[in-house]
Amino acid sequence: MSIETLKSALPDYAKDIKLNLSSIANDESLGAQRLWGTLVASAHATRQRDVIAAIEAEAADKLAPEALKAARAAAAIMAMNNIYYRFVHLASAPDYKTLPAKLRMNVIGNPGVEKADFELWSLAVSAINGCGACIDAHEAELRKHGLKPAEIQTAVRIASVVNAVAAVLDGEAALQSSLAQAA
Repeated sequence: MSIETLKSALPDYAKDIKLNLSSIANDESLGAQRLWGTLVASAHATRQRDVIAAIEAEAADKLAPEALKAARAAAAIMAMNNIYYRFVHLASAPDYKTLPAKLRMNVIGNPGVEKADFELWSLAVSAINGCGACIDAHEAELRKHGLKPAEIQTAVRIASVVNAVAAVLDGEAALQSSLAQAA
């Protein structure tokens, strides 16, 4: 499976998504590791098998094993943190903001790649998962590491396109299943 396979699986009504997928996969503004790590972390955040398989297949020769592992780790840890910190952020009672999380998050401190890369991947996943508190925290860290707003925006663009691809593919699968059951 490849990104070309994903593009060919997208229906005509998703032409913009298909074109955006081509554009982000060829973006050179982040460098290869940041680009492909963001793609992998975003793919895992969507939980969509075809998207994960296609992006992982293309990333295999573009990312070192430790970077691939770190991108997956960013998706994993943010799956937990985005739920927890979104709750803390949205809960009306202020008590939760003062309580320790008591969740193991060691990978954030030692991700096996440059901290800025891991933060970028965590931001992309947080955007997909919709955690404003995590978005703010990772965006602030990225600025401290010297990333420019355009680089940060590129990661979020990647996340949005990968998420849209997954949504369209899942929607098409649901439609086909409904049509098959009705027949």
